[in-house]
Amino acid sequence: MSADTKTRASAFVDEKRLAERLAAMARIGATEKGGVNRQALSKEDAAAQQLLIRWGETLGLKPSIDAIGNLFLRLEGADPNAAPVLSGSHLDTQPTGGKFDGVYGVLAALEAVQAIVASGVRPRASIDVVAWMNEEGSRFAPGMMGSAVFAGERRLDTVLAVTDESGVSVADALMQVRSCLRDVAARALDERAAAYVEAHIEQGPHLEREGLTIGVVTGIQGKRTFKVRVDGEAAHAGTSTRAERKDALLAAIAMVQALAEALHDAQDIVKFTVGRFDVKPSAPSVVPSAVDFSIDLRHPDSQALRALGDKVQPICEAHAGVCAVRVTELSSAMSLEFPALMRSVIRDAAARLNLAHREILSTAGHDARYLHAVCPSGMIFVPSHRGLTHCEAEFTTSADLANGAKVLADVLEELAS
Repeated sequence: MSADTKTRASAFVDEKRLAERLAAMARIGATEKGGVNRQALSKEDAAAQQLLIRWGETLGLKPSIDAIGNLFLRLEGADPNAAPVLSGSHLDTQPTGGKFDGVYGVLAALEAVQAIVASGVRPRASIDVVAWMNEEGSRFAPGMMGSAVFAGERRLDTVLAVTDESGVSVADALMQVRSCLRDVAARALDERAAAYVEAHIEQGPHLEREGLTIGVVTGIQGKRTFKVRVDGEAAHAGTSTRAERKDALLAAIAMVQALAEALHDAQDIVKFTVGRFDVKPSAPSVVPSAVDFSIDLRHPDSQALRALGDKVQPICEAHAGVCAVRVTELSSAMSLEFPALMRSVIRDAAARLNLAHREILSTAGHDARYLHAVCPSGMIFVPSHRGLTHCEAEFTTSADLANGAKVLADVLEELAS
């Protein structure tokens, strides 16, 4: 293959086409403030998958879906025995999510495959565009369910049994989505992969601040998540005395405050978040009988993450008072480093395209975390305006999005050839 960049797949990436597809996806689950609410395995998620399949089929891509709901669109390679190269991300969003988190990685992969087709090159190995099920963990916890089951890191039956706040199980919700995708072929969960590349907005301010276009992701910082249940006793707000009360809310507040103090570090490296806090019965004149809250704990050093996470349960128990507390760890993923070879392929592609780039650590979690366990994996970042993400103000320019897709196209072409 010629070293001339004009002969590479990146020359066929269409900025306008990519932007139009992103806009079309953003209309599915659009919020009044310009964001997107497209929960995993919802009717909006099913509609997004249907649209993705239609786009793929116009390119001759063959759709398939596995037992946990991961959707694949395959560009057939010349060698049917070669393990496929995978690229994608996710279609689900946070309740007040943006237009780019996750979906950009899926549509950048689709654009990259379309560019490869337009270049006239048939890759040796097949290329699968993939939309992983429930990366966000907003409706069903924890997140990254689809990629975790694919990688064998979570049991299929365990994940299918998880329920949302309304009591709907993953299995039932998946059945509803599958009813909208009846003609899509089933795919085995144990199919091997040759490599995985995920394009994503940075979800941080560094590339924009430094005037850079591409981030060559070195790895992903570690994360531990917990669910805490505090049980007290409901009582009348006007008649029960302080001595009689088992106030679950006050106990939960004491736990959160103690955790915030114990996990504080002067360097501001530890990331401690309580993003969900549910009070029952949530009535103005009733002493709270139960509280459920979440803990999201992150640190780039695995040893530090283990030590910090191990403090959660004893701190909660120490501040339960007269209430009962139950701490459940939902997920534990240590920090990882992507293979040097994958980073080199991405870095070389950016350099050939004269795109300013640097290596960068991902402080957010991604499906690439689980793919890293089963095949050589890597990630490509493009700038995020002000680093805003998981919100309706999320924004990346169409030029930056297209440049990320150009790098991805050349990387996939090389890996699959």
